[in-house]
Amino acid sequence: MTDTRGSGGALAGVRVVDLSRVLAGPYCAQLLGDHGADVVKVEPPVGDLTRTWGPSRADGVSAYYAGLNRNKRHLVADLTRSEGRDLVLGLLADADVVVENFKPGTLERWGLAADDLMASLPRLVWCRVTAFGADDPLAGQPGYDAVIQAHAGLMHLNGDPQGPPTRWPVPIADLTTALHAFSGVLLALQERERSGRGQMVEISLYDAALSLLHPAAASYFMTGVPPSRLGSAHPDIAPCETFRSPLGELYVAAGSDRQFSVLVDVLGAPALAADPRFATNADRLRHRHELNAELAGLIGRLDPSTDIATELIARGVPASLVRPVEAVLAALELAERGMVAELDGLRMLGIPVHLSRTPGSIRTPPRAVGADVPREATPA
Repeated sequence: MTDTRGSGGALAGVRVVDLSRVLAGPYCAQLLGDHGADVVKVEPPVGDLTRTWGPSRADGVSAYYAGLNRNKRHLVADLTRSEGRDLVLGLLADADVVVENFKPGTLERWGLAADDLMASLPRLVWCRVTAFGADDPLAGQPGYDAVIQAHAGLMHLNGDPQGPPTRWPVPIADLTTALHAFSGVLLALQERERSGRGQMVEISLYDAALSLLHPAAASYFMTGVPPSRLGSAHPDIAPCETFRSPLGELYVAAGSDRQFSVLVDVLGAPALAADPRFATNADRLRHRHELNAELAGLIGRLDPSTDIATELIARGVPASLVRPVEAVLAALELAERGMVAELDGLRMLGIPVHLSRTPGSIRTPPRAVGADVPREATPA
């Protein structure tokens, strides 16, 4: 991706103060920055905790931190001291958005209560990220992504049916929280155009994780049957499963009767489409194990020279070999589409939302703790 440090974006002119730490808040603020907002990240003197997670450069930018903190200026403020609080108050004086994820009561102890600041800065959009929200019995308690996955039932659904519950290997609760926070900020900024007033945007990791319980929650509400682990299978579609092929693990998702008919035709067993056990999706779900056995045999005996995934896709059946991450990130089309970028020697994922007139851009890399000089804020 071309370095477009001077370009605007859909959020050009929006000023954001990022007081958040770790993942959900910083990722939300990064998304705002990707689309042109002027984001100032304010860290404690020791830096964001994620600077210590995983491989790191000599300047204290870890790989984990780098994935969440581009397109930001990097300042330091000790909020337990008056000088640090004054710095933040100066930044807030001309800010449009603040993102924070402090435990309840922390900012109040430092004289930075949201209610007071929003009263004096009525256009300010305040984005608050918490673990469990304000009304949950666990309100105010810490909650990392894996704990939220367990608490919200996501972990219960993930893993082999005969195995233990398994953590999703990506921080799905944190990332989803960030996306909801991002959309909430945009909603509040849009509404401010009508009312002239900001508002509080609240999102918890727990609520965000609960929002991912589809179709498990919808099915349970309708039937009363508790959902269970299915491995890589789908609860409502068959076949939708991983099969071992001569070229590696193959995932096939034939969501319609037509797609199933094409699938078995490509596999050289068209009669299976007329088998009463497999005639409809409902039939295939009832006979899932018999169906999987039939397909496993057919796929396992394929000629190793047959690019079955490409053939199925070409005929309208969703399918893919299960690709390792390193192969995915090395694919040429990612760079061509801007989904792998490089800036100042640092490779990173790109911006997934592509706007035709005001595209996002990667302008500045993540930097060392306190690398930037505070800019004078406009008095309130």
